[in-house]
Amino acid sequence: MASPSDHYIDIQLKLDPELPAHLLMAALYGRLHTLLTQQKAQDIGVSFPGYQKTPAQLGSVLRLFGASAALEALADGKWLGAVREHVSLQPMQPVPSTAAQRSLRRVQAKSSPARLRRRQMRRHGLSEAEALARLPDSAAEHLKLPFVQLRSASTGQSFRLFLELGPPQQTAISEGDFNSYGLSTARTVPWF
Repeated sequence: MASPSDHYIDIQLKLDPELPAHLLMAALYGRLHTLLTQQKAQDIGVSFPGYQKTPAQLGSVLRLFGASAALEALADGKWLGAVREHVSLQPMQPVPSTAAQRSLRRVQAKSSPARLRRRQMRRHGLSEAEALARLPDSAAEHLKLPFVQLRSASTGQSFRLFLELGPPQQTAISEGDFNSYGLSTARTVPWF
């Protein structure tokens, strides 16, 4: 069974007129993703207390959740590298007992009709014209969710990591693991 997310650390961006908040958040989240990947950590969850769907934004705080032992390794901030001078790392604290529980998960849009057409051509033996008739460019799905712009460590390509916040729940779901982005399809994190 996974350990409970009973402690948290807030990392507050120091807003700078020369560095937009979304770029700072992307750099911070990218550093966290690199660390979680290197350590193969599955016990650290994230939330964004400033999350808003309309207008789509994540805010200026990245909140890390986990058991106190798991967060101890992150509390010194050495993993932040050059991002350290642009953030304020708060001390670890216990999660308030009254905190709601919510899921935060990645959502991927089917935004490339050209890629989907190539796939249909391969799988179903369609011609380019037939695939285009089935999937016109207007079929692209555009998400209106907050996102972080990241760079893939494996491919080097830039991509948007769209995040969807689930409804409040009465009880925590602690089954399952967090991925290297601190997200889970099943597990909840405290939301306050």
